Amino acid sequence: MARRYHHGDLRQAVLTAAVEVLGESGPAAVNLRDLARRVGVSHAAPAHHFGDRTGLLTAVAAQGFDLLADTLEELSPSSDLLEAGVAYVSFAVGHRAHFEVMFRADLLRGDDPDLLAAQERSSQALDWAAAGFRDGSVDPVVAGAAAWSLVHGFATLWLQRALPADLGDDAAAAARSVAGLLVRGAHPPSG
Repeated sequence: MARRYHHGDLRQAVLTAAVEVLGESGPAAVNLRDLARRVGVSHAAPAHHFGDRTGLLTAVAAQGFDLLADTLEELSPSSDLLEAGVAYVSFAVGHRAHFEVMFRADLLRGDDPDLLAAQERSSQALDWAAAGFRDGSVDPVVAGAAAWSLVHGFATLWLQRALPADLGDDAAAAARSVAGLLVRGAHPPSG
């Protein structure tokens, strides 16, 4: 049954419906005509806000980058790289539909100003989180890339169910264990 469109929230209604479709069936299933039907508007209405499918997926990705930045910015100032990594993985698992399009350049308009701003915001939040990993002995760019690669790779493998089942069913706990190896390796315990 189609939901009724209420004046003023069409853009968000279409975004919400797109996230639902992404979660159910992945990016290939996103179709503006189907989304219009889901939210109870004419087939042309979503195009007014997004232009086309690429514009819509770009808006979903921008929303995802903003949500990721929000997640990382909520960490306490005393949080370390490990907690930031766990937060990243928890974001990916909790916002799977967004995560699955955020890094898919083939689906997005890479020059979209909203996307670029959201990417920059999340990048700054990630950079802040990785700052504690840098002790001056490691190139900051390499340190940031290593930290991001670990948690992004872990999140992707977790979502694809490609990791050993022995890690359990709690993504945050498993990420804490795996990322802990990197953090301890960079800063061995004293004693």
